[in-house]
Amino acid sequence: MRYVTAPKAASEGSPFASLLASGDDRASHIVHRGPACFVIMNAYPYAPGHLMVLPNREVGELSELTAAERAEIMDLLVRCQAVLTAVMKPAGFNVGLNVGRVAGAGLPGHLHFHVVPRWEGDHNFMPVVADTRLLPQSLSELWETLSAAFKA
Repeated sequence: MRYVTAPKAASEGSPFASLLASGDDRASHIVHRGPACFVIMNAYPYAPGHLMVLPNREVGELSELTAAERAEIMDLLVRCQAVLTAVMKPAGFNVGLNVGRVAGAGLPGHLHFHVVPRWEGDHNFMPVVADTRLLPQSLSELWETLSAAFKA
């Protein structure tokens, strides 16, 4: 309850547009760019390989996506699962999105889908007790592997 009731820091807007515009995919952890959407590694992953699929445009609602963006997002969700399966061999996935701040969207102005690979027993007490996530591989090292797999 302490976490649920604690005051939350104010959001400074979506960082995705500036990451996309930076042109430095390695520093931004962008592993794939498509015509209307892109795939980026989550900087604060729930599990190793946690990816996000976003439209290039900032939209906060599914109804604001064009038909082309919706189609590309779905294709990229399937591709993310295929790439992560080939590279990381997970036992399953969590795939989804949060729409609106009260639904858990930390950045409600830029819709993004999460693709989280999962393994049996992959979570422990550290995030709850110590507010710490354990990752067996650095984001930059994993970026090398995933960006190469998306190009293949």
